Amino acid sequence: MADTPPALTELLRRHGQEQLLDGWDRLDPAAQNRLTEQIERLDLDELDGLIESLVRVDEPEVALPSQIGSPDAVRLPATEADRSRWAEAEAVGEQALSAGQVAAVVVAGGQGTRLGFDAPKGTYPIGSISGATLFQIHIQKLVALGRRYGRPIPLYVMTSPDNHAETQAFLDQHDGFGYDRLRLFQQGTMPAVDRTTGQILLAGPGRLALSPDGHGGALRALAVPSPGGGASCLDEMRADGVSTIFYFQVDNPMTRIADPAFIGFHRQAVAEVSFKVVEKAAPEERVGVVVRTGDRHAVIEYSDLPDELAYARTPDGGLALWAGSIAVHVFDREFVERLAAGGAHLPFHRAVKRVPYLGADGQMVEPEQPNAVKFETFVFDALPLTARSAIVETDRAVEFEPLKNASGDSSPESVRQAMTELFAKWLEECGSRVVRSAEGTVPFPIEISPLRAMSAADLAAGGDLPAVVDGPLLLD
Repeated sequence: MADTPPALTELLRRHGQEQLLDGWDRLDPAAQNRLTEQIERLDLDELDGLIESLVRVDEPEVALPSQIGSPDAVRLPATEADRSRWAEAEAVGEQALSAGQVAAVVVAGGQGTRLGFDAPKGTYPIGSISGATLFQIHIQKLVALGRRYGRPIPLYVMTSPDNHAETQAFLDQHDGFGYDRLRLFQQGTMPAVDRTTGQILLAGPGRLALSPDGHGGALRALAVPSPGGGASCLDEMRADGVSTIFYFQVDNPMTRIADPAFIGFHRQAVAEVSFKVVEKAAPEERVGVVVRTGDRHAVIEYSDLPDELAYARTPDGGLALWAGSIAVHVFDREFVERLAAGGAHLPFHRAVKRVPYLGADGQMVEPEQPNAVKFETFVFDALPLTARSAIVETDRAVEFEPLKNASGDSSPESVRQAMTELFAKWLEECGSRVVRSAEGTVPFPIEISPLRAMSAADLAAGGDLPAVVDGPLLLD
C-alpha cells in the first residue's frame, strides 16, 4: 500500500480496516476517488462500537424491560361515549389538516424481490382491475384529502440508493400522478462487515459493501440537506408550518393516510410519537408488540417475545399483549428534529446476511452461508424515547394487509381480496347488494379509486351506485 494516501492509510490503520486499501494500485483514479469518498463518509468511531457490541459476540442478548404490560391504548369505539370521543379527536385532526400542519412520509426503499418483482415495490400494480400501483393509490388518497381539506398534504418519499433513480424515473414518467407536493429523499447506508473479523467488506473494486440503514433511518434522513446543500425535508416542513408528520410504509395500500382521528388523538395527548395497532390474530403473528414499560411504551419484536408472554391471556380469554404494530405512526416534527440533531439516537440492530464480497485475491466471493453483519435501525425504537405517546387501535379489515410475499398471507392475492372485501362492505352499507360465495366472500374483484371514495360515507355522497353487484366492478 505504498502509493496509498498517507492520511487515509493512517485513518484506516487506527480502526483496523487497512484491508480496504488492498489492491489500491489496481484502481484507476476515478475508482480511487470513489473509494476515498466512501471511506471518509463513514463514522468509524461509531462503527467500532457497533462491531464490539453486535459483531464480536456470539449472539447479542436482548434485554427485555423488567415491567411489561398491556399498553394504554385507545380501543376501537364500542359505546356512544367512545364514539363521541373519537368524533372529538377526528375534529382536532381535521383542524390540523385544514390548517396545512400535516405532512406525510412514506418509506419506499425496498425492492419487490420477495414478490418476484424486480423493481421498486411502490411501482407494483396492485389494483385488481385498474392495475393501479401502490404509489398511485397512495398519491390519489392524498389528492382526495387535499380536495377535502382545502390544503395539499406534502408527501416525502424515502428511497434507498438501490432504487432511487428507478423510483424517480417511474414517478417522472407518470408526472407524479398529478401531485406536485412530492419530494424524494434517500435513506442513509451502513457498511456490511465480516461476521467473524468485523472487517468492512468490499462489494467490488473500489466500492464498499453498503446497505440501507433500516426504516429508522428515515428520521435521520429527513434532516439531511438536499443535493447541492439545499433545505432538508425538515427545514421545508418547518417553513411550511408543518408540525405533525404522518409516517407509513409503501407496501400497505389500505393505509388510511393522515387519518384525522389518529392525528387528533396524537395532538390531544401532546404526543411526540404515536402508533397505530391492531389486535393480534394469534400469539405467533409476526408483528412487533406494543407494550407498557413503567411510564413509557415500547415495541418488542415478535422474535424476542418469550412464549410465556406471547401466549399469556387475560381473564376474558384475550391476549394480554394484544397490540400489534402495523408501521403506521405520527411524529411531532420538533421531536424528529431533536433526534436528528443528536439529542438521542435510535439503536442499531444486527442482521446476519449473505453478502457477496471482493476477496483478497481480487476475485468476487459468493458465500453459501450468512457471512456478514448489516446494521439497521428500527423506527419503533423512537417510542420509548418519550413519555408522551398515543397508542390507537384500528381494524385490520379496514387498514392492514401489507404486500410482502409472492403467495399466501400478505401476497398480491390476499391484498386484492382484502381490498375487495372492504369495498364490498362500503357498497353494502350504501344499500347495494353484493353477491357472495357460500363461504361469505366476494368471488370477483371490486375496486374503488380513492378519487371516487375513501369510505362508505364518501361513496354514499357520490350516489349513482348499482343496486346489485354480481361481477367485477371498478368505480373511479
